[in-house]
Amino acid sequence: MSDFLRWISTLPALAQIPLVILAFLAVMALILFFVEIAPRSGRRYTIIRLVVCVLAPLALFLTLGSIPAAAAVAAVLGGVFFILDYRAKQGAGYLFQLIGFLAPAVFLLAIGLIYPTIGTTIAAFQNSRGNRFIGLDNFVWIFTQQTGIRVVLNTIVWVLIVPAVSTAFGLAYAMFIDKSRGEKYFKILVFMPMAISFVGASIIWRFVYAARPAGQNQIGLLDQIVVWFGGQPVEWIQNSPWNTFFLIVVLVWIQTGFAMVVLSAAIKGVPAEQLEAAELDGTNAWQRFVNVTVPGIRSSLVVVLTTISIASLKVFDIVRTMTAGANDTSVIANEMYTQWKGFENGRSAAFALVLFVLVLPIIIYNARQIKKQREIR
Repeated sequence: MSDFLRWISTLPALAQIPLVILAFLAVMALILFFVEIAPRSGRRYTIIRLVVCVLAPLALFLTLGSIPAAAAVAAVLGGVFFILDYRAKQGAGYLFQLIGFLAPAVFLLAIGLIYPTIGTTIAAFQNSRGNRFIGLDNFVWIFTQQTGIRVVLNTIVWVLIVPAVSTAFGLAYAMFIDKSRGEKYFKILVFMPMAISFVGASIIWRFVYAARPAGQNQIGLLDQIVVWFGGQPVEWIQNSPWNTFFLIVVLVWIQTGFAMVVLSAAIKGVPAEQLEAAELDGTNAWQRFVNVTVPGIRSSLVVVLTTISIASLKVFDIVRTMTAGANDTSVIANEMYTQWKGFENGRSAAFALVLFVLVLPIIIYNARQIKKQREIR
């Protein structure tokens, strides 16, 4: 057993994670096995649960550390679980069974989300090597250097423009295409960019924006049109600050199809009786749209706006593929990678924390809207 533990400790961290997950799932299976075969009440059931509560964490943590530490953790966890379960349902095992069923999901969530979040937060307050606490220096660098300020401003521009424009176009498509001849074909054409990866879409639009010197054959669609009308080629994605808006067009092109599909389904759910009643009251098409359709699809509008806003905040592929952040086009997600690639782990983590703070209000707002809808229902 000791040789096996030593062998595990020599493995890389990524190789140890699957073994820990398997050990954890095996322990939980053992717990559920004991819970099922044990009597539902009485002293015997209490003793069995107490033994399992102590031995199960002990078996798990033995693979991770020393015997004294594992024993201490097992005693604490086992005692807490046992007392809570005994007081909750008079020793019937309900709490412990709930923990048994939810523990695998909670464990995977902790490994995949909670642990990286904590690690990134700590790294944001350390130097590039991660061996010295430097306080808010990384954040001061972001908001005092022209590069950092430009990155944050660009991200804000993305999140202000992309959701509004994509939702507006998607809503317009949904209204005009709905119940028209060839509706499904029009929707396929509008939704098709969603089937393309961000990198693929970026490569397509690089050819659209590609520019060559005057007098040469243009391979970019826009510059070829400009030359046909007697103009000079334009460096579309090199001239700041307009190049940021040309990159934004790519994400709008992709997300408009998503907005159209969601909003089209919501519009079909608006009761026809309300529209007919509004028409009988003498309202025109625009008034019916503003006063009946929009309030009826408000929840879908919120979902579309928040989803596209989060996608805009964490956009990376488009910027990285088309400009790599050059010419003042970088955004937070791209700068995170750039700083990490330059071995500035502290600054990279600080950018990640700033992005988290920007995303958090959107998530909270969306969660509150969902809660309100549940209360109404």
